[in-house]
Amino acid sequence: MSEGPRLLIVEARVHDDITDELVRGAVEMLTRHGAGYKRIIVPSILEIPAVIRFAVRSMEVRATDQRFAGYVVLGCAIKGETDYYEHACTQAMSGVQQLALQFSLAIGNGILTCPNDELALARARVDDGNFGGLAAETALRMIAVKKELGL
Repeated sequence: MSEGPRLLIVEARVHDDITDELVRGAVEMLTRHGAGYKRIIVPSILEIPAVIRFAVRSMEVRATDQRFAGYVVLGCAIKGETDYYEHACTQAMSGVQQLALQFSLAIGNGILTCPNDELALARARVDDGNFGGLAAETALRMIAVKKELGL
């Protein structure tokens, strides 16, 4: 068991090859910093805010002993032929941000919103954009900021 903070990784499994890279980057970053983590898989980016809220609520009512110092959200939306992409991206990003603000949560947002698979994969690859690693690093930094401010 790690001595560092424990984070919840919420991963949307729509584009598995891209999400695999996001997760790999996040896990490597958290491990490097001695942080523990739990992974939860959801069907799409739209469910990510709900799962974070479920986790917060379960801590509020003490339904579980699992405590999370922060959250890493990972997933990918690729623009298609319909306007679903715009709605899904807007709702997922807005939901994550609202939770961070409403509950003072340390969240690293690793949701990619890209026009095509190639760009998304380039941004996700650990040896290229490493967006998952950046999201984990952001969550860790936000945990540190909360501590600096006495939260």
